[in-house]
Amino acid sequence: MTGPEIITMGCRLNIAESEAIRDMAAGQDDLIVVNSCAVTAEAVRQTRQAIRRARRDRPDARILVTGCAAQTEPQTFAAMAEVDGVIGNREKREATAFAPASQKVRVADIMAVRDTAPHMASAFADYARAFLEVQNGCDHRCTFCIIPYGRGNSRSVPAGAVIDKAKQLVDAGYREIVLTGVDVTSYGPDLPGAPSLGLLVERILKGVPDLPRLRLSSIDSVEIDDRLFDLIAHEPRMMPHLHLSLQAGDDLILKRMKRRHSRADAFAIVERVKAARPDISIGADIIAGFPTEDEAMFANSLTLVEECDIVHGHVFPYSPRQGTPAAGMPQVDRATVKARAARLRDACAARRDRWLRSLIGTVQSVLVERSGASGHAENFAPVRFIAAQGPSSIVRATITGLEKGVLIAQEAA
Repeated sequence: MTGPEIITMGCRLNIAESEAIRDMAAGQDDLIVVNSCAVTAEAVRQTRQAIRRARRDRPDARILVTGCAAQTEPQTFAAMAEVDGVIGNREKREATAFAPASQKVRVADIMAVRDTAPHMASAFADYARAFLEVQNGCDHRCTFCIIPYGRGNSRSVPAGAVIDKAKQLVDAGYREIVLTGVDVTSYGPDLPGAPSLGLLVERILKGVPDLPRLRLSSIDSVEIDDRLFDLIAHEPRMMPHLHLSLQAGDDLILKRMKRRHSRADAFAIVERVKAARPDISIGADIIAGFPTEDEAMFANSLTLVEECDIVHGHVFPYSPRQGTPAAGMPQVDRATVKARAARLRDACAARRDRWLRSLIGTVQSVLVERSGASGHAENFAPVRFIAAQGPSSIVRATITGLEKGVLIAQEAA
């Protein structure tokens, strides 16, 4: 063992922050850090399960729990016999938080946090991509979501710090950077001059000319400003892949979720971006079984998959989170929620399969991951090579087939 073991649950932002934690806790071979997720009740259950498994595997290790579930439910984890300490999302920004301490729970009021931690702004993926945290927290209050209470209010990393970190990542050999955050498109209003995400992207591309590929993590379609849209539509270094936080396809459910877009808005942004850049691939988060959802409302979400051409679908069965307004609404029974989630997943899988098959015979630009055996195309389609390629290289590849949801490719002549 060389350094701490990090167990990461949940989103890309957690992946990014876990790597920063690994650096801060360097040299502590006896340490396991579980970076938790609170987005659903199932995520919290899986976090508890991971903690118990870690204790069984390494009975002498020191186990610390951090992340959103630790922030929102600190006593839940403090009560676990397997846990040695609980660290909040504010406290985990300091290296001292991971040293042995007499106080078991160190969780402060996340809503009081107004700054960002520049050292948390960069982190590395296990592959040839690097995740770069540019924003944290959320000012919106969707009725199903506990995350603002785990992450606090929205705050942005200054552009200069982002560009400096991006240069470091490129110098370290990373060929693609993914901009991450809790609500990335809300970037900027808390900074001097209130820059937009579009302006930040523009500055990164200009300030880091050797960066070949820039990608966005999940974004809120209603916050795409004109500058950002033009970059997505016309900038070749911006990857043709958008993951939208859509959540539902029924207007009444969207209203009860307190979302800020309508079904028509979702169609409009997809139609507009597809018209400008036809090769772009669309991903989306969709919740099945939100409170009060009847079969007709669910059907509207189901048809969203085809009508918005969702080829990277992330489906979440609704689960009530204590402290959120939706938890007090009339609930859909769990069997129905589970069945609707399965139907949505099937629809997403069918649409994805047709899309992947349509790419057979095309030539794709593929970023090769560190194994040399696989990678991702610009549209984020997964690719496996017939013959190994140079790790971290960008290869023009001819797609020859499809096996188990992964494109098969060989280097183009």
